[in-house]
Amino acid sequence: MYDDTCRFLAENFSADFASWLLGKSVTLTELQPSELSLDPIRADALIFLESDESILHIEFQTLPKDNIPFRVTDYRLRGYRRDPTKPMQQVVIYLKQTASPLVYQTSFTMERTRHEFDVIRLWEQPASLFLQYPGLLPFAALGQSADAEETLRHAAQRVARIADPATQANLMAASGILAGLKLEEDAIYRILRRDIMQESTVYRSIQREAQEERDRTIAINLLREGLSLEIVARATGLSIEQIQQLQQQLNEPPQN
Repeated sequence: MYDDTCRFLAENFSADFASWLLGKSVTLTELQPSELSLDPIRADALIFLESDESILHIEFQTLPKDNIPFRVTDYRLRGYRRDPTKPMQQVVIYLKQTASPLVYQTSFTMERTRHEFDVIRLWEQPASLFLQYPGLLPFAALGQSADAEETLRHAAQRVARIADPATQANLMAASGILAGLKLEEDAIYRILRRDIMQESTVYRSIQREAQEERDRTIAINLLREGLSLEIVARATGLSIEQIQQLQQQLNEPPQN
């Protein structure tokens, strides 16, 4: 759910992300990963935003993974293949504080090849930075501050002043979801209104995704038991086409 929340924010508040990551407010549109390759790498919280001048590639990570440097490099090469003249700004954003040395990796090296990218560790960023832009308010509690609860309260106050009810609800929900990486649930709901959060598009979308993921997990287990496609479809509510895709994934040989 953290991945979906971050992707939602980047897609819907791209100007705020541009101000933060590019240092200037520019118009950005979403670029689908499939436009960079017919077979895009699976990335949980990956987003590409494109302007007339450049591409902004953002990867949100809750915890570090050792294949991130290669993955970032691979996408840079795909972007170059698509348009050699357009530069790409690449940023890996780590959400949850960790002592892992992987969050300090900013390059990929292979023989005579070296590629560099930017890394942002949210817990080292001043929380006040995120309080300046509506689309960044949900990150405030994860930033550097003396009191994360008080920071979340400040963010909630700013969200409450937003006139549009839908935007307010979405930012309230996103703030609560991301704050869960640092604060206990009781503390979050003392500050944020649960009823507003549950009415938001982002909250309902995440709930729907969670249910679909549960259905897929059940379907995979039933397929492993040898049940027919029709029975699995009736048991999970998934379509025959979705079941067939899951079956195909099960039959694919594991990759080294």
